[in-house]
Parts: sequence; C-alpha cells; structure tokens
Amino acid sequence: MINRIITFSVKNKFLVFALVFAGCLWGAWSMMNLPLDAIPDLGEKQVIILSRWDRSPDIIEDQVTYPIVAAMTGAPRVKTVRGISDFGYSYVYVIFEDDTDIYWARSRTLEYLSGVTARLPQDVKVEMGPDATALGWVFQYTLRDESGKHSLAELRSFQDWYLKYYLKAVPGVAEVASLGGFSPQYQINVDPNRLRSYGIPISRVVDAVKGGNSETSARLIEFGGAEYMIRGRGYFQSPADIEATVLSSFNGTPIRVKDVGSVVMGPDIRRGTTDLDGTGEVVSGIIIMRDGNNALEVIDRVKARMKEIESSLPEGVKIVPVYDRSELIRRAIRNARSTLIEVILTVVVVILLFLWHAPSAVLPVVTIPVATLLAFIPLRYFGVSINIMSLAGIAIACGALVDAAIIVVEQVQKKLEQYERSEQPFSYNAVVLESVREVAGPTFFALLVIGVAFLPVMVLPGQEGKLFRPLAYTKNFAMLAAAVLSITLGPALLVTLMRGRSILKSPSGKFSRLLASILGGKILSEEEQPITGPLMRLYDPVVRWSLRWKRTVIAGAITAVVLTIPMFWTLSSEFMPPLEEGSLLYMPTTMPGVSIEESQRVLQVANRILKNFPEVDHVLGKAGRSDSATDPAPLSMLETIIVLKPQSEWRKRETWYSSWAPNVLLPLLRRFTPDHISEQELIAEMNNSLKIPGFSNAWTMPIRGRIEMLTTGIQTPIGLKIQGDDLNRIQEIGRQAEQVLKSVPGTRGVFSERTGDGYFLDVVWDREALARYGLSVEDAQNALSTAVGGDNVSTMFEGRERYPISVRYLRDFRSDLDSLSKVLISAGEKQISLSQLATIRTLNGPVRWRRS
Repeated sequence: MINRIITFSVKNKFLVFALVFAGCLWGAWSMMNLPLDAIPDLGEKQVIILSRWDRSPDIIEDQVTYPIVAAMTGAPRVKTVRGISDFGYSYVYVIFEDDTDIYWARSRTLEYLSGVTARLPQDVKVEMGPDATALGWVFQYTLRDESGKHSLAELRSFQDWYLKYYLKAVPGVAEVASLGGFSPQYQINVDPNRLRSYGIPISRVVDAVKGGNSETSARLIEFGGAEYMIRGRGYFQSPADIEATVLSSFNGTPIRVKDVGSVVMGPDIRRGTTDLDGTGEVVSGIIIMRDGNNALEVIDRVKARMKEIESSLPEGVKIVPVYDRSELIRRAIRNARSTLIEVILTVVVVILLFLWHAPSAVLPVVTIPVATLLAFIPLRYFGVSINIMSLAGIAIACGALVDAAIIVVEQVQKKLEQYERSEQPFSYNAVVLESVREVAGPTFFALLVIGVAFLPVMVLPGQEGKLFRPLAYTKNFAMLAAAVLSITLGPALLVTLMRGRSILKSPSGKFSRLLASILGGKILSEEEQPITGPLMRLYDPVVRWSLRWKRTVIAGAITAVVLTIPMFWTLSSEFMPPLEEGSLLYMPTTMPGVSIEESQRVLQVANRILKNFPEVDHVLGKAGRSDSATDPAPLSMLETIIVLKPQSEWRKRETWYSSWAPNVLLPLLRRFTPDHISEQELIAEMNNSLKIPGFSNAWTMPIRGRIEMLTTGIQTPIGLKIQGDDLNRIQEIGRQAEQVLKSVPGTRGVFSERTGDGYFLDVVWDREALARYGLSVEDAQNALSTAVGGDNVSTMFEGRERYPISVRYLRDFRSDLDSLSKVLISAGEKQISLSQLATIRTLNGPVRWRRS
C-alpha cells in the first residue's frame, strides 16, 4: 500500500504539490480562526448561583445557601457543589463533569433551582451568574477624570448606566463588572423625635413613599375621531417630589416627608473598593469573557468599541486600560513563534552542514512548516485553542518531524553516491524511487509509534488532561502529518530536486567542488564532506573501544544513572509550568470584620509602596467584591494586580559577561544568564516592604491565582481545608495548623481564616414585653430593619438611570449602642423605645460560611 502511494506521488508530483499547497492554505485559515489564549482554560464546568439578601451570614446559610446546595446536589452530572455565605450574599458553585456542555448545565441548574426558589424567603433575589468564570477576567480599566469636574458618584453612574452596556454588547463579553466609586441612592433621613411628636411610625413613611411613586393607565378614551391613551403620571421627578409626599394630617395641616426629615443623594452600601497607584479610589470596570471564546479577539473588539465611544465620554473623562491579557497572549505567541523559527533555522543549518547538499536539505526544511500548518486543521475541529501548551507540542515535535525526511534523504544520497561511483548510466528518478521504497515503510511506522507514545496523555482526566491534552494533540497531529508527507510530498520533491545538476559549470578546485555540491551538484561521499568526514573518523575508534570494553561501558552507564538519583529527589515539582505573566497578584488577608474605610486605607498605602518600585508600571488594587457573581471576595481580602514593565527596563545586576560582552551578543547571553533581577527577587523585595501589621501576604499571578481559586476555593497555591460541623473546633484546628506550618522550610507566610471572629450586635426580643404592647416579632423586626438598616423602598427613574430610595433614621440616631436603644417601635398610637422591648448585646460569630 505504501509503495503504491509512493509510486502515485512520483508520477503525479504536480497534483501532490497542488494538494499540499491547498492543505497549507486550509491549515493557515484554521490557524487564523482558532481561539488564542495564554494557557489552556483549566476552569471547571461550573454554574454560579448568586442570591442577594440583606441578612447576616448565619441566616443566609440556613435559609438560602443550604436549601440551594441541597437541591443542586441531586442534579445530573454534578460533580461538586460548593456554597459560600457572606453578609448580604450567597454563592453556590455547581461543578459539573468536564465533558458537560455549559449551556446544558445552565438549563439543568435552572430546572432544579425553580423547585427551591418557592421555599426561599420572599425578598431573596436569586440570579444565575454569567456563562463565564473568574478565569475570564481578561481586561480591566479605570475611568480617569482629568478635568476634576466629576465626582466618584457621577463616574460610577456613567459606568453603571452607559459604558457598561456599550461594552456588554461586544460579542464574546459575558459581563462587565463595576467596582469602586459610590452607587448613588436617594436617602430619606428621618428624625425620630419629629416622628414621635407627630405620632407617625416609620412604617408610615415607607408606605407613603411607596404609594407616592407609581404610575398607572386608564385605558383609552375617544373624541374628535381619535383615541387617546390615558396615563396617570406619578413617578418622582426630583427630591422635592419626595419631600412633598404627605404622611398624615394634623388639624387640617398636611405632614410631609420634609417635616420629619430630609432627602439627600448619598452612597448606597458598599462591599468593595478599588485604588490605582496609591492615588486614591477610582471607578473601575472588569471585562469578563464568555466561556469558550477567543480571548484575543474579545479584547481587540472591546478596545475597538472603547475607541468608538471615546468622543461621547463626559468632558475630561478617559478610559485607562490597566490589566490587558492580550499583551501576555501576544508575547507568548511571539516567543513561541520566534522559538519555532529558531528551531527551523537550526535544522536548516545542521542539515546543510551534515548533508552538504542544498536540494537534499529542502525536504526536511519544508516538512516542518507544512506539517505544522496541516496540524492546525484537525486542531480546529477538535476545539483546541492556540496557547503555550499547544505550541509547545509543535516545538517538541520539530525534532521528530524531520526524522523521516532525513532518513529518506540520506538513503537517497547513499544510493546516488554508489551509482555515481560505479560510473554506469542510471536514472535519477528510478534511484530515488528505489531508495524511498526501501526506507519509507519503516520511517512511516516509526513516526506513528512516536505519536502513539503520547496517547496516554490524551486520556488524562481533570486539570491534568486540560493542561497537557493540547500539547499531545498538536504533537500527534504534526507527527501524523509528517508521516503522510514522508510518503507523498517527500518522494515528489526528491524526484523534482535530485537531478545531479549545479549552477556552477565544470567546477575546479576543492572549494569549488564543495560549493557545487552544496548548490546541487555531485553528491560527496561521507569521507569527502568537511563535517561528516572528521566525525566519522572520530566515531570509528570510539565504537571499537566501546565494543571491546562493553562491560566497563555498561557499568559506567549504570553508575551515572545511580548518581543522578539523589539529584532527582532534590528537584522541585509543580503542576503548572512556570509562566511569567508580566503581572503579579498580591493578596494580603486580615481578620474578618474590617471596615471598608480601613480596607481602603491599607489598600492605598500598599499600592503607593508598590508603585515606587522601578519595575512596576501600574498598580490596581481592590478590597472586597466587584459587582459580579464570579467575585466572592470579602472585605478582609485585598487583591492587587501589579502590572510590570518589560524586563529590559528592570534594574540591572552584574553578570559574568557584563564587562566584556558587546551589545550584539547581549540578547543571546541573556537567555543563559539574565542581567536583571529575577521575578522571585522582586517579589521578595516587595514582600519585605509590605510588612503591614495584621495582614498575611500571599503572592501569585493573576491567571494562575484565579485557576487555583476556581479549582479549590483557596486563594494560595497550597492550602488546607478543615471540614466539620463545629465552627469553633474548625477554627481552633486551623490555628494549630498555622503554628505548625510556619516552621516548614520555604514557607513565606501562613494564615488561618478566622471566620468565627466577626462582630455582631444581637437584638434579643422580650416576647413578654412585645405581647404587653400587642406587637408581633415581625412588626418589631420590620421597624428595626427600616430605622437602622435603611431598606430600599422604591426607585427613582431618571431616564435610563435607576436609583434606589431608602428610608432610615438620621446617622446620629443609629451610630452607637445608646442611639440604637432609643429606636422607636410603633405600637398603635404609642412609640416604644427599643430598650423596653429587647436586649442589645455584642458578641463574636462566624462572618463567612463555606459548605462543600
């Protein structure tokens, strides 16, 4: 079969050339349409369920997180369900099996979720997260006001109601998460003393605001030959409309909202903040890519959209990109491309030196790029992206790609050499065909055997498979392409090129004969070639000595292998290959219960210190969570992305070549010994500069850190999960483990989460006192929630923008324990202070619950 293919290829060489050329075009098109990313997507097939409810973590855990986790556990193809309960939020991560279609998983999640939402508390808002993971955080920007005319609240409004939707419409963008600044809110701050004097409960203010902000329709009316749609316009148009809302009447005089309080525009409750370069809070946006999309194309489309809307931005406002993964992707692809070019050039030089015949070198040189292009065709249909691992597969295969071609060429050269020495007439085509047939079969199957050796990698499960499968795919497809080319393109090219002619006519002299041989003239024997000849003369005595002292040689080889065993055990090991992303992720953690103001202060101080390093370009930090289901970070955890300058601008250090090497050699010598400080040295310096009391530092890189957090729910490369039903016992074991692990060599820092050390004010109701005044627990709870918590009771519509309206006491009447004890609870016409109905006490408790 193989001989028939070879014969057909020789007889129809121009058809073979045309088919190979068409295959190269197809491969180039496939390569241009493959997704591009820095590394393979190692994220799980997961669906995130986000629930919002302004309650404490323990209440959310019992009434929201646990019911949803229990319901999702029975869903088909579900591998793991993880739940996190935080103040005001519940996150449930439903992890499906790896081969599950993400949209099938989302539909099954909705199906099982519909059965549990009816059993959740009435005011819980449940939503499904975007079809993306935290690994999809591909781009992050800030809004810079160079005019100084816009406040953080105005910038946040522009981000939330305008810019966000422009960018979300870009194909491939799953979500645009907002962070930083202040979300505006219309706040009705009432004075409890005025409420008491007028005998108006705070619930009456809530009802009046709800009833005063509505619109309706009275269907149609006809007159004058036309029909008119009747609208009752009653939405609030300004704070003055809210202030004019009537609460009651006293001796014929209306009591309005402005008589018991004031209406102001203020910030809504915040669970996250951000800082740029230590200069203060900024408004930031995070572009989250849809699962399975081409990261590079999505980022380019986002940048193009930003360019389009640049002229419509508010005066003096600019969009400043801070974190851009496309730079990493392009750098990784550029490095891999240059490495492939270097490999090809090295192969060309080696082949020319050892074969000393240009036409013979054409086949091995052509095989590498052609086999590489053909390998991209099946890659596209297998859904394998172009990343560092897939390109590494091609780089690894480069050496083997030319094996078959070199063996065939050497065989052809040997045959032609023998026929030329015989000085008998012969046909070059016949000799080439005979030579190829002799070795084509073994070389063809040898390439297939090399490809089969990587088949176990292709069946690796879990993250191992996701990481190394692209490498195995590209290597095997390239080997398969090279095997096919060795029996099709190879014979056709050799028959075309091996003609025994040279562009030099009648060469004379040794140098001329060598040059004529390189350019395609007479094939030199091994003894005549300038490189192979001396090597063969050196090789012969070495082989004879090895055969004579074979026991000594074998013993020496065994000894060398044994000596490497101690070195093998000292080698470090990691799951992911080291990758310098061009950015660092600094994640300090502190005790729970820290306020957002304190987090912002520490964040600004840390960013200012980091920005002072000459290797740092930008520092963008955040404390708490962004407005995304993919970000469950608490306020006690800071995340700072440190964007580094190119390594050529890093601080230099003395090396063995610093004093003598010319500039031309520096790029080559730096590959062996860099002349700048290393990334680990930079991290060590930064870590020493950031000894902030109460904070434990953790260092990683953005992509790697998010992969680790997605996989385990732990923010550091190494962590322990302690499970049980007693939170106090879990926390105690964590403290003990922290003390033990601090002494482990190589440990930079250890931190055990103190989730049980949060601060709580418990209002314990006296049921006898409530019954004495005819109050239910629900009535008392609603009054407390409104007066202190400030429920959002309605919405102000301002064109496209929507702002909540809240009702609560003035700050001075709810800022300390004494003020809280005087909160008024309405009992009919009486106003009873909270201290008469309940006991207020402070205690510690869990601020974050994890369930798996």
